[in-house]
Amino acid sequence: MNEQIVARHWLALIAPKAAPALATSTVLILARIWNVNGAEHSVGNAVLMTALSLAAAAAGACASVGRAGDPVIAGTAFAASGGLALAGVAGYADGMSLPLLLWVLATAIAYGLAARYWRQDRRTRVSYERHVSERREEHAHIERVETIRGTAQIEVARTGAAYAESLAQALTARAMLPGFDPAALETAGLPELPTTERKSA
Repeated sequence: MNEQIVARHWLALIAPKAAPALATSTVLILARIWNVNGAEHSVGNAVLMTALSLAAAAAGACASVGRAGDPVIAGTAFAASGGLALAGVAGYADGMSLPLLLWVLATAIAYGLAARYWRQDRRTRVSYERHVSERREEHAHIERVETIRGTAQIEVARTGAAYAESLAQALTARAMLPGFDPAALETAGLPELPTTERKSA
């Protein structure tokens, strides 16, 4: 059985691994640009970012509670809350030490959460590949068995046809022998050729 070979580009392979770092770095860079443009020590901007962060956290908590909680929505809301908190601190602070510390923490937390989904995705992929491999081996075994059975049937039919042809030639040659006496065969208890076949031969 032929498999389709798909070669993925190296960017497609590393993009999921780099996504958390890219997300937190983007938030940090935009927050520092916002800091330069007037957010530094702005109480109104700090209050706004705090309110947005708390609202996102509350939305994540609401999405995660209850029997019908959606983990995807909850995770997205909590990630937005953390990003807003990071952006607020990085935009309000006057130095780079605290924003960089928060960036490192946010990136580590993002990778910790993403690793859980990556492990689950890897387990699912390995299980699927194992299932496909088992089905492929099973089908290949059935195909080999049927091929052997069909070949055996063809050989049996070919052998039977060759035997029938040899028998017909032997009977015809026996009937053509000089001094052939069908009555002697019948007396001896041997099979004799049918009269119609002997006459036609």
